[in-house]
Amino acid sequence: MTTALARAGHRVTGIDPALASLQAAQRRPGAGGVRWRHGTAQDAPSAAFDLCLMTAHVSQIFVGDRDWHGVLRQVHRALVPGGRLAFDMRDPAARAWEAWDSAGEREVWSLPDGTEAETWCEVLDVSGHVVRFAEHTRFLPGQDVLTSTSALRFRSEAELRTSLHAASFEVEHISGGWRGERVGEGCGELVVVARRS
Repeated sequence: MTTALARAGHRVTGIDPALASLQAAQRRPGAGGVRWRHGTAQDAPSAAFDLCLMTAHVSQIFVGDRDWHGVLRQVHRALVPGGRLAFDMRDPAARAWEAWDSAGEREVWSLPDGTEAETWCEVLDVSGHVVRFAEHTRFLPGQDVLTSTSALRFRSEAELRTSLHAASFEVEHISGGWRGERVGEGCGELVVVARRS
């Protein structure tokens, strides 16, 4: 998304705490038009951005309320007055995690270099609105399995509205999908646009 926005003529900064992700992004076509920063929202300059995008459900990695409120405060600081925050989160009412557990089924992916990878997911625990899961990958041919575990927080529309208001954002719109559907009538997403008060 960063390179597409840069190609469209926007001044874009991409911030990510994962150095490997930044290095991969910098190899993409059009990456030279993006200013890349290794860090988090805390490392963003103050009052520097018209828009902050948190993509690919990254909003869900902030499991604890303290962490979530902290990132909202940092984004608020980095936005100009009237600047907007946009992000996506899976709607907990859609219970997406029920489809994640592979139940032994595995997918095989062909990577650009010709390598094949077999992947599967295992839901480890659902506690309230926090889902812990393991993603398994085996590069073929081979026996070694790489496993990464993670936890995601599913916040309801009401929780999102409350937390955004507490961080001095005005919610402009929350839809239930990418075509502006009402919450509960889309694809199980919560697509949020809020404005810095």
